[in-house]
Amino acid sequence: MIKALIFDFDGLILETEEPVYTAWEEIFQEYGCHLPLEVWTKIIGTSDFNFHPLTELERQYGAKLDRDDVLERKWQREMELIMARDAIPGVRTYLEDARKMGLKIGLASSSGCEWVTSHLKRLELFDYFDCIKGSDDVQQTKPAPDLFLAVLADLNVAPQEAIVLEDSPNGILAAKRAGIYCVAVPNTMTEGLDFKNADFRLYSLEDLSLKELLVKVEQN
Repeated sequence: MIKALIFDFDGLILETEEPVYTAWEEIFQEYGCHLPLEVWTKIIGTSDFNFHPLTELERQYGAKLDRDDVLERKWQREMELIMARDAIPGVRTYLEDARKMGLKIGLASSSGCEWVTSHLKRLELFDYFDCIKGSDDVQQTKPAPDLFLAVLADLNVAPQEAIVLEDSPNGILAAKRAGIYCVAVPNTMTEGLDFKNADFRLYSLEDLSLKELLVKVEQN
């Protein structure tokens, strides 16, 4: 029996990934450079990576830049784009239905807890969650299983008693490494990536109700 539903955050609850990429690409274009989408998508869903866009920008531009100035301008544009967005369609309904069905609700994000909780409060979604774990809480983020294992422990449920909703291959791999059934719900940034490790795929949370999803999961 499924007892818990575990959400990713960036790109699953709130579309932050496209605004971050857009902000960086605008900066790159200022200097006559380009940040390929196929390069960016490789780091979605994890904070454990060696690639940094600012280093890549300096490499392409061929000179050192005022890093503080670039990062500040990027951050301001990123936040302008993100703050204009609501929760991704279907998220509120899933949370409401999970609460009505008595499921425990967790969140596992490779982002920091302050980032996650501040946006959840802005979107008035924070109170739905019984447990929130971010990069502050573990030594390794996705694709390592640490975040999901921490959520399972906090919710006091076994891996086979939970379902994870994820939008990135890194997150899906982390969930599978933790032994949890994982549903891929790609967004516009990740829809072209390889989701072979997912147990099931939705194109949107609006495609299938939570009740219908649970039936399919338990049949499998």
